[in-house]
Amino acid sequence: MSITKRVTFIAKDGCEDKLKELLTAMVEPSKKENGCIFYDIFQYKNNPKKFSAIESWEDEKALNGHKNTKHYAIYKSSYEPYCQTKYTDELEILG
Repeated sequence: MSITKRVTFIAKDGCEDKLKELLTAMVEPSKKENGCIFYDIFQYKNNPKKFSAIESWEDEKALNGHKNTKHYAIYKSSYEPYCQTKYTDELEILG
């Protein structure tokens, strides 16, 4: 069963560009991973401090593999100084 998530980030004041850089660096290597169905980062036009990562993985094994990559470790150890708030929503694909 696939796993789809939306991870939302709100940048600290003045940190939008750094957070954007860090998040967009995840896209290309994540898309190349085994089990990645979809992975993209979005910035809200009406609120440039707000970003969402929408990701979908074939299964728990693929998601866990993602969490054990070098690019994920770099992101995980680097985003907090630029991020005011982060939350995750699990999504269900309908249809």
